[in-house]
Amino acid sequence: MYLFNTSGQAIILVAMIYRRGEEKICRGYIVAKKDDSSLRKSVYTTYTNIMIPIQYLQPPAITSDYSLPIVKIADDWNKDDKCINADRFNADHLIISGSTYAGTASTVTVGQTLPGGGKAIANGTYPDVFNNDTVDSSFGITSPIFLQEITTCGTDIRTIYVDPSVITTSFPSKSELALNLTPDGKGLTFMGYVSAINQLDVSNSNTPGITEPGNPVTTTATYRAVAQINFDDPHFISHGFLTPKLTTTNAYPGNNGRAGILGSNGLYYTVGNAGNGNGSPAVTAAAGVQIVIPGQNATPSTPGTNQVGSFSITQYGYNTADKTAKDNNFRGETIFNNTLYVTKGSGSNGINTVYQVGNAGSLPTLANSANTPITILPGFPTNLAKNGKNVNGTVQPIYYPFGIWFANATTLYVADEGDGVAADAATSTTAGLQKWSLVNGTWQLDYVLQKGLNLGQKYPVAGLPAADNPATDGLRNLTGHVNPDGTVTLYAVTSTISGSGDQGADPNEVVAITDRLSYTTAVQSASEQFHLIRTPISGQVLRGISFAPTNKEKDGSGEDFKREH
Repeated sequence: MYLFNTSGQAIILVAMIYRRGEEKICRGYIVAKKDDSSLRKSVYTTYTNIMIPIQYLQPPAITSDYSLPIVKIADDWNKDDKCINADRFNADHLIISGSTYAGTASTVTVGQTLPGGGKAIANGTYPDVFNNDTVDSSFGITSPIFLQEITTCGTDIRTIYVDPSVITTSFPSKSELALNLTPDGKGLTFMGYVSAINQLDVSNSNTPGITEPGNPVTTTATYRAVAQINFDDPHFISHGFLTPKLTTTNAYPGNNGRAGILGSNGLYYTVGNAGNGNGSPAVTAAAGVQIVIPGQNATPSTPGTNQVGSFSITQYGYNTADKTAKDNNFRGETIFNNTLYVTKGSGSNGINTVYQVGNAGSLPTLANSANTPITILPGFPTNLAKNGKNVNGTVQPIYYPFGIWFANATTLYVADEGDGVAADAATSTTAGLQKWSLVNGTWQLDYVLQKGLNLGQKYPVAGLPAADNPATDGLRNLTGHVNPDGTVTLYAVTSTISGSGDQGADPNEVVAITDRLSYTTAVQSASEQFHLIRTPISGQVLRGISFAPTNKEKDGSGEDFKREH
């Protein structure tokens, strides 16, 4: 079965087949081709419950600006028994957020003055366009956001763009677009910019309500926004695009919002960085953890910034405070047991580690946000990011935590993205997936899973110049589930290193691994390894990962059908 848009281009429909009373480990998918009438007839006469998700290969309205490549999914994970077992235990699908570069040669002209300073040394052609980062450290180009749905075995289901007239991302900004499920499991949240595509340096722009002195970027002040897509809303797809509900904020001026998560109390909790100039009290107050009230949009006179606490290294015995805004340069976040946790893993200020925001079991509120404590989880690193020294002056390894996921109250997995230095990747002892256990009130590092990531080894990407081939440096965003057999299956987006002008523009991957929950030593976990479930594509970056929202509906027998949105 297939449709045509107004230009006569085919839009492929992928049929999801369900047979009542039959257990299916990995679900079947049939692509109905134009000349395959016998296949279509067979599908409709044999199966009675068919749900049709749409994969738009040429999104309408802006097809002249970009198109969606046909995605190739890696299949080695399908051949592993652990994947088969994992899918039998948990039939949910995964959602990957990402972006396709939408620029053309004319997007940037060699010699033009860039908004962040300097004159362009490359035109808008990918990937060379990001060499402009060498003359403009704020260089970036806004691009459309897509959500791709795959099975946990790596089978492609559909990819749909988020309406780019509503929200976009900055293509090379590697820390953006984290995905989080809403508490009811029916929606997803993420952050982006209220900007058109192909705009320059937006990720370092001021926000309409907060102008930072000394910020070199001359791009129009731009709102950051939390987007929520409710998959139980019958209108969540409109005109071929996903249509999120948006709440704007003036938080994160001069930098970017990384993640937004909806709490059980109905408030958004966001994390990000602020500042690209001389700083100011308003910039400092707009960094770190923020509360955003859904539906309460910011204006220039009502910034919509509600900072939750403020961390300082002086809390851990250091005599001299850092730049407060940069100490609160948070990247990852999660809520577990009604407690908010965040990570810091970049920049030369503060402490790269895992933090608890507020008291255990109680999410911050508007009433107590100013006095909410932000503390390092006991046992996690407390040494400085700028030199690795702890409060006693001893140099210790510097960690780069990003995504975090709790398997239970005493087991925490931390994705470490590596330090971004090519010479360090292959020998890093911390990059990859860290497993931490809570023992007598203190967290201890059990081991770091790296096998199969091939850290520091370049991989080829079709269409990408060999000189720009990236290598995996570690992991960024992360999700997982606990299986009934005592194992845990985890899914993560990789970080990269390369010779590119901006490593954030590198094509990256999604990987999966199964770990036994009871293991606490590297010897026990020595045979566990990562498998590739989403291959890299030139001109495309992957950012967040989450299990897919569910919209359970009843058929005539009263059985639940999951994930049909």
